[in-house]
Amino acid sequence: MKVAVFGAAGWVGRAILDNLSGRHEVRAVDLSPEAWESYKDVDGEWNEGEKIHADIVDYGAVDSAIENMDAVIHASVYASRTPGAYGVDDELPFQVNLKGLWNVLESARQRQIPRVVHVGSCQVVHPEGIFFSADVRRPDGSLYAVTKRLQEEMCRQYNEAFGLSIVVLRPCSIVDSKLGIGKNREKLSGFSSGWVCRHDLAEACRLAAENREIDFEVLHTAGTPEAEASCNVRRSVEVLGMEYRGDFEQYR
Repeated sequence: MKVAVFGAAGWVGRAILDNLSGRHEVRAVDLSPEAWESYKDVDGEWNEGEKIHADIVDYGAVDSAIENMDAVIHASVYASRTPGAYGVDDELPFQVNLKGLWNVLESARQRQIPRVVHVGSCQVVHPEGIFFSADVRRPDGSLYAVTKRLQEEMCRQYNEAFGLSIVVLRPCSIVDSKLGIGKNREKLSGFSSGWVCRHDLAEACRLAAENREIDFEVLHTAGTPEAEASCNVRRSVEVLGMEYRGDFEQYR
């Protein structure tokens, strides 16, 4: 299968590339050569497939990147840590997170791509104690949270309006249980029920891309046993046939 991975150079993207290696033909898409420097010290070089530099905000660039693909995994996100990022004057969260995803979905629709996998975001534990089923949306209101919730709604609408087959994954805190670090290279401490190992999330992405029976699903992805009591992570196991392997007991 030919799979395009957007956000391929990122914290999650690099794990997805590793998971797809030897299984599928990969087209890795990210903004620039500089983007690939971000986790080079952690994951090394990547030269196992086609690498494309494209601005996800540019529809033409996205459409070209998706050409001749059998599936798309969308893991791009605006993740700047510069002063003012996600502030009231910052337009990039809307451009990257919303226009970028719209570009992916619209190109996939026009090209009749059989499967789109979107890496969304959500808490594992609802602040009001409500069980997070697929129909319960994240309630927080930061700009990041708003754009991630709107991404999910965009996926729902593309499925309902056009029949585009989409799997939305809902991770919370994405860490690396093997290396014992978070995405900012901080050491893991203060155990959280919301953790998911990036390699387990990558496995969920691959299994979702390979599955041709799903029409539309919104699935929490969390690697701790406690998460099953508060969100629909059990359904990700049942629907995708996956096993969470991240070892978090060592960090309790």
